[in-house]
Amino acid sequence: MVVGARRAGLSISQSAQLLGFSRTTISRVYKEWCEKGKTSSMRQSCGRKCLVDARGQRRMGQLIQADRRATLTEITTRYNRGMQQSICEATTRTTLRRMGYNSRRPHRVPLISTTNRKRGYNLHELTKIGQLKTGRMWPGLMSLDFC
Repeated sequence: MVVGARRAGLSISQSAQLLGFSRTTISRVYKEWCEKGKTSSMRQSCGRKCLVDARGQRRMGQLIQADRRATLTEITTRYNRGMQQSICEATTRTTLRRMGYNSRRPHRVPLISTTNRKRGYNLHELTKIGQLKTGRMWPGLMSLDFC
């Protein structure tokens, strides 16, 4: 915006007033653009640093590979055991999502739970009593009949 204002013919004072920056900032940014052809921003160095770096992500991946059924709490506890700086469960969840693990629940959940299977229900009975009222097409099924 600074470069555009200056290229449009505005003075340093007019650009500063228009954009809400100091005259020093306007002149510094425009001078840098004239010399280097680009402007840099210090925004990359602001904000909180990541607690889990690339090495930490590799370690977390190894923990997950060692026990695929581990819960979020167990993963966090095992991760914190070997690290100097501990992290919370929210940080673990964010890191896992960033790594591509979107859920700690298996993706292929059986259509009929083991509890209902032990009770002797089948899919047709479950749709009658209203436990499956989604109306979606399930993989391997042609349709759900709602009676």
